[in-house]
Amino acid sequence: MGKQSAPLDGDLQRTYRGRAWRDEEPNRRLLLDTNVEEKAVLIASLNCSAVEEADRLTEMGELLRTAGATVVHRVVQHRERPDPRLYLGKGRLEELSEWVKEHKPNVVVAEGDLAAGQQRHLEDKLNTRVVDRTGIILDIFALHAKSAEGKLQVELAQMEYSYSRQEGLWQHLERLGGGVGTRGPGESQLESDRRMIRERMGVLRKRLQEAAKSRDTMREERMASAVTRVALAGYTNAGKSSLMNALTGAEVDVNDALFETLDATTRAFSQDGVKVLVSDTVGFIRHLPHQLVESFRSTLDEVRDAHLILHVADASEDDDGREARAKAVVEVLDEIGAGEVPHLHVMNKCDLLDIEDLDALRRQYPTAIFTSAISGEGLDELRDRLLATARARWDRVVLEVPYSRGDVISAIYSAGREVTQEAGPEGTLIRALMPPVDAARVRALAARERQ
Repeated sequence: MGKQSAPLDGDLQRTYRGRAWRDEEPNRRLLLDTNVEEKAVLIASLNCSAVEEADRLTEMGELLRTAGATVVHRVVQHRERPDPRLYLGKGRLEELSEWVKEHKPNVVVAEGDLAAGQQRHLEDKLNTRVVDRTGIILDIFALHAKSAEGKLQVELAQMEYSYSRQEGLWQHLERLGGGVGTRGPGESQLESDRRMIRERMGVLRKRLQEAAKSRDTMREERMASAVTRVALAGYTNAGKSSLMNALTGAEVDVNDALFETLDATTRAFSQDGVKVLVSDTVGFIRHLPHQLVESFRSTLDEVRDAHLILHVADASEDDDGREARAKAVVEVLDEIGAGEVPHLHVMNKCDLLDIEDLDALRRQYPTAIFTSAISGEGLDELRDRLLATARARWDRVVLEVPYSRGDVISAIYSAGREVTQEAGPEGTLIRALMPPVDAARVRALAARERQ
């Protein structure tokens, strides 16, 4: 027989998603303890440029800060690909093991995603919790979900993440072989865990379908009204929610934290009878976990169904970081089927740049709009562009209305803009700019009157 693993303590068992995890309340199923600031060791196995490495490590540090942990030590190994069994090489892992024994951090966090077997081997070697990047992002989503639907979406993503890892995490308790006399406790525990998770995922999907009905009804009404729909999309913490509040007077929560906004929020602004709906949804990130994309797909429909996407970027970032984040946003948009929706780039937070840097950025992005939700710079220009987009979707109506049909003329004046009329021998020749739905209604009304 091979060497048996040492018993797992209570904290370590949480990572294995065993019975203790299942018995906890859903809102307590976090990989990090949010009641205290945990000490985290960040480990990374990278094969990239120095600029990209610094960007990825900084971003991971921000994720941990948002999740309630502080990075107290880093271990970075440069290799073509992570070790398939241990993530880090044996020598570097031995050094880390000694450091962990001496300093006793609360958790070790991998910058990338870990296979279930890699996570198990690392925990066995380090005798402490090990969490990967996806696990941390799921933690943050669980912390920030506020609506009933948002909480269901996050829990479903957590369950899908856990289900995919069950076999590797319980492998240390299985026996080799099969058949009578070889079914070990680990195998039965695995089967039990996976069955319970499948059942729970089924319940969550059913609840999400029910919760989505009212939102889908409202979305269908908005789509039927033909009001121009604009969606904010961008990397997390690019200032989308601040921009949403500045544009529409909404009161979306704004904090300097990643994934602060999870629930879709739609507000309207109008001018001279032209109305625009603006929706703010979850922020994107490099390699957004597929579990979250699937769970939040219904919420992200607000982006896919928009007439225009405002791609919001942080103007204060360096060029390499901005380009990497823009690429990540485009990848997610393609994944949810919104890649063909027209885009307008918005460089936000321009108040953080000096005049020279701002001028250089304007030359680099000549078609973008530069805004500051704090100072108000560029907001009028952005509103004018959105209103122009809305007007461009209106129909030009030209009708000759009999003098006896004042109701038709009244309907045109009620819903139309830029209305002109001139008298003719048999009626009034009237021209107007109207929303498509109202234009179709007036044309149908006029046609019925002529019959």
